[in-house]
Amino acid sequence: MERRSITTERLPEEKELELSLRPKTLSEYIGQEELKAMLKVYIEAARSRGEPLDHVLFYGPPGLGKTTLAGIIANEMGANLKVTSGPAIERPGELVAVLSGMKPGDVLFIDEIHRLNRQVEEVLYPAMEDFVVDIVLGKESGARSMRYKLPPFTLVGATTRAGMLTAPLRDRFGVVHHLEFYKPEELKTIVKRSAKVLGVEIEEDGAMEIASRSRGTPRLANRFLKRVRDFAQVRYDGVITREIADETLKILNVDSLGLDRTDRKLLRMIIENYGGGPVGLETLSAALGEDSGTMEDVCEPYLLQNGFLKRTPRGRMATEKAYLHLGYALPGYEDGILPFLQER
Repeated sequence: MERRSITTERLPEEKELELSLRPKTLSEYIGQEELKAMLKVYIEAARSRGEPLDHVLFYGPPGLGKTTLAGIIANEMGANLKVTSGPAIERPGELVAVLSGMKPGDVLFIDEIHRLNRQVEEVLYPAMEDFVVDIVLGKESGARSMRYKLPPFTLVGATTRAGMLTAPLRDRFGVVHHLEFYKPEELKTIVKRSAKVLGVEIEEDGAMEIASRSRGTPRLANRFLKRVRDFAQVRYDGVITREIADETLKILNVDSLGLDRTDRKLLRMIIENYGGGPVGLETLSAALGEDSGTMEDVCEPYLLQNGFLKRTPRGRMATEKAYLHLGYALPGYEDGILPFLQER
């Protein structure tokens, strides 16, 4: 299946770009104002006491800045950052090796922390609470347990699926915060800042055009900026205008409200094949050839928050906004598709 332009997963080729565009301090970080205000207080308090920051859990859709915030916490605390992910730590010994190599005050960032297996997760419990790990030496009847003391550290966990975290793990985080989608004005500021870092000239309305189609997600905004920059450089004079941004995003099949071909196909399927719903997620994912978990994490949050989709106990339903955006007459009308609204 073709790779979606609006996927909010980090693409391999974007790692270096993201590193160059990431803010390093809370003052540089744009958006998430409530979270920033809280973190500023917690960080100042921890530094004044000479203690590590309490463990922090960020949850929310991908691409909203969870990894960036972990780096900022480390910078603000004057500490080193170690980065890993749940799927990368397969055995308890691997986690013990990571923890034992940390220095006092270091920040350990575990992305996709909900994907830690149970044995690895159990090693984290005493490490988070008492800064110790229990190491088992030997096998069977000759096995003995040794307790190893760790330097005080801060664990920053990130997950797109907070509901999959076990209660014992979730309860050990002192700070838990949900990251919200960004407003277009905030994304516009991010786009302008990124353009400056990249050395690209961009007009106000060009930045707003990119921001308004980026699904409230900074990662997408930066990705679109890079693609629009290419078109502006090759086909025009290098300056990003609203017209150039509009043309580029149409080529990428991203419409005026940030929906791509897969989003529109999903909504059309609900409307045309299932009478607007309700229809089950597994049925939709099978019909679209998409993994149901990917649909829940990537497609649905934006469609739900922006009023294109409804979740009901019986399944998903298309809303009136979805009907109108795609050019369908509202249920109860006999006019069929409205010609003046029909998508090009």
